[in-house]
Amino acid sequence: MGTFFYVVLAFLVGVLVGWFLWGRLRGELDSLRGDVDRTRSERDRLRADSDRLTGELDACGKTRADLERRLRDAQATPAAGAATKAAPSALMSTPATAKSAPVKPAPAKPAAAKAAPAKAAPAKSAARPAASKSATAKPAASKSATATAAAKSSAAPKAAPAKKAAPAGATKPDNLRRLIGIGPVNEKLLKAQGITSFAQIAGWTAADIKRIEDVMNFDGRIARERWIEQAKLLAAGNEKEFAKQFPTAGTASNT
Repeated sequence: MGTFFYVVLAFLVGVLVGWFLWGRLRGELDSLRGDVDRTRSERDRLRADSDRLTGELDACGKTRADLERRLRDAQATPAAGAATKAAPSALMSTPATAKSAPVKPAPAKPAAAKAAPAKAAPAKSAARPAASKSATAKPAASKSATATAAAKSSAAPKAAPAKKAAPAGATKPDNLRRLIGIGPVNEKLLKAQGITSFAQIAGWTAADIKRIEDVMNFDGRIARERWIEQAKLLAAGNEKEFAKQFPTAGTASNT
């Protein structure tokens, strides 16, 4: 009887101990499952963030490539414009040189040669009457006058193109990008409107400002950035006053 009681007691104690251990193990197992679920959710969130950042990085790379391409095009366009402007000046100066080259005093020699026989003819006919001398002298004088006028008329038109060809290379465009607010794109638009020097911008009227702002899609920007005041200082060569009033000109924040 005593043995049976001890066996039952041991069984009950074993059940209680097993239940207690199982409860603790089950709690730890649930905690581990919760940790696994949280880890999985964190992993999914990190994956989503990684995909989003990768997409943004690709978009930034495309935007950078597009901006670099536009910058190269903008830098190449002014160079092409300068080449096209230099070509007409070369074409204008070449014919002027070709025309001015043949200008020689050679045509004056035939006039002198013609005048010499005219003077020699009356010398041989010294015995003729005075009336005949005067008659022969007048045609000679008319021939010499005609030859001189022909020489002047032939020389005058040839020398004229040389004066026209001189201003072709004299005008040199200014670096408009020195003005605050003018970058490669705005410089290209201004040159398309024929604006290439500081003096032109310094002489703008209200009508000119309105016309330029309509073309460049501005709204009061020329007055805000004081383009005309900057151009007046640069056109006058007052670099010291320009640097004092506009210290940011020529820096990275210029445009």
